[in-house]
Amino acid sequence: MSQALFSVFDRLRITRRAGLSAVLAAAAFSMTMAAPASAEDKTTVKVGIMSGEDEDVWRVVVAEAEKKGLTVEVVTFNDYTQPNEALERGEIDANAFQHGPYLENQIQAHGYKIVVAGYTAVWPIGVYSKKHAAIADIPEGAVIGVPNDPSNEGRALLVLQDQGVIKLKDGAGILATIADIAENPKNVEIKELDAGIVGRSVEDLDAAVVNTDWALKSGLTVENRIAQEKIADNPYRNFIAVREADLNAPWVKTLVSSYQNDTVKAEFDRVYKGTGTAAY
Repeated sequence: MSQALFSVFDRLRITRRAGLSAVLAAAAFSMTMAAPASAEDKTTVKVGIMSGEDEDVWRVVVAEAEKKGLTVEVVTFNDYTQPNEALERGEIDANAFQHGPYLENQIQAHGYKIVVAGYTAVWPIGVYSKKHAAIADIPEGAVIGVPNDPSNEGRALLVLQDQGVIKLKDGAGILATIADIAENPKNVEIKELDAGIVGRSVEDLDAAVVNTDWALKSGLTVENRIAQEKIADNPYRNFIAVREADLNAPWVKTLVSSYQNDTVKAEFDRVYKGTGTAAY
């Protein structure tokens, strides 16, 4: 996830690390629970996604679901805060746009009863530059942009740590902030920017850590990418999410299988041109 600035998250920085492991554990556990009595089957469901490239992928998902007797109506959003709110209110039945750290922050902020139904894909966050050809070329005192929302800032800082640019305090984890930087050998300046702006600011920076979806929207290419995060054991896999009460409804399994197949993967690969990869 593909993600944006929400100032309310600043008040959650102390508790968010503990909350993250708890919510992910709860999500994993809930996927194995017996179906609740309130879980009902449906033949038509509404799924919220972000507008853009994913619409092409979901057109294929809709066709696959139709073969299984499930009608999927896709609802597009332009604001990352809206799909979970719409799901919680029952305006849609599922959404597919986020990763675990983002959902954890949303749950802490709003108390949503939303869980993981099935994984979709992962877009490795990358370091982009139009001034330097490699991480090693980044000079003393360079200015590096990172997304400033909690889930993506920590993700960006971990990439910079993996590349030897900085070192974080022990235990900083995936929700690290610039306050967790323990070593900064090149005295780089970490500039916090909105996730939607950081990619468009590359011209004015030495480098920037940019989410793949925003990199595409900002006109950045693989030629501008000088490093990226590891894919193995990546905690930022995106997923289809549903209300907790619906998790074991039969339509949920049908929806997930309508995404997790070779036909959809082929369209995903065509649309994202190697910038993302299936994560199921």
